[in-house]
Amino acid sequence: TCSFVHSPKGFPKLKNDTFLRAARGEETEYTPVWCMRQAGRYLPEFRETRAAQDFFATCRSPKLCCELTLQPLRRFPLDAAIIFSDILVVPQALGMEVVMVPGKGPTFTEPLKEVEDLLKLRQKVDVTAELGYVFQAITLTRHSLEGKVPLIGFSGAPWTLMSYMIEGGGSTTMAKAKNWLYCHPEASHQLLRLLADVVTDYLVGQVAAGAQALQLFESHAGHLGPEQFQEFALPYIRAIAQAVKSKLKEEALPLVPMIVFAKDAHYALRDLAHSGYEVVGLDWTIRPQEARAQIGKDVTLQGNLDPCALYAPKEKIGELVKKMLEGFGTQCYIANLGHGLYPDMNPEHVGAFVEAVHAHSRHMNKH
Repeated sequence: TCSFVHSPKGFPKLKNDTFLRAARGEETEYTPVWCMRQAGRYLPEFRETRAAQDFFATCRSPKLCCELTLQPLRRFPLDAAIIFSDILVVPQALGMEVVMVPGKGPTFTEPLKEVEDLLKLRQKVDVTAELGYVFQAITLTRHSLEGKVPLIGFSGAPWTLMSYMIEGGGSTTMAKAKNWLYCHPEASHQLLRLLADVVTDYLVGQVAAGAQALQLFESHAGHLGPEQFQEFALPYIRAIAQAVKSKLKEEALPLVPMIVFAKDAHYALRDLAHSGYEVVGLDWTIRPQEARAQIGKDVTLQGNLDPCALYAPKEKIGELVKKMLEGFGTQCYIANLGHGLYPDMNPEHVGAFVEAVHAHSRHMNKH
């Protein structure tokens, strides 16, 4: 039921706050669970809804975003919804054109090539004018959820966005973007600062629209080594957390929990633990015990089952979930995959994952 409700406030009362409590480090009777890309092509109803429309046109339709966000919750007892959108709406807000090419993925018609190309970007972005459609989708979805579970908003982090803007799409090496870091460090920082400012306003706008938690995706962290991460990623990850929190206070908006997910950045876990986020998301290449040792007790962890584990038979998924829960412990922990769901995954196996997290964590909490 995704029809417009005009007053953005007066949201329905939240019935299941387990995810938010875990994010804030409070005690929960079971471990909450959601999946990255839970609104996605592995669901036949998603493919059906998306079939008629261009990808970014779908992102610009609050009604369709709402429908796609709610689909997985009709099937599975997930503990959070994440708004259907894309990280590349931010470069679009800066004036870049991005199209979704079938079989290739997102493609920039004119990527940044020279340092001078930075002048083509909007230097001051009015996020409400450029990204208001995301805010409308969030408000609509928050009402349509009827308080079932909290709604997560998100953004890409500056380095990940920069890498797309220079590469012009996906890349296995990020060689063009890293060339900028080595050859044009000043221009790189100029771009990263601009992105951090827009991302900050964008995330604050999402909370004003009704998002109850925020996730920052540094999906391309693994292409940087420790030094470059320290110089070109971490300062902006930190600055965003700080600026979002102070703006939320200024605007008397709720201080929502924030999650940072820096894929393949094991070398930076200690720094990420102190970067101002309540939750650190982990990919599947790190052992839960090691992550906990590095991150300490004060930050909630999120992750990190290998998405490909969902190809396994259902009983095996249950065993892997149990082992994962034993590694992380059931508290200060949000179960998730170590990356997003793949389009060819069986929805029933996603259901088995979600149910195993609930069943095993309840059992472990009792004993």
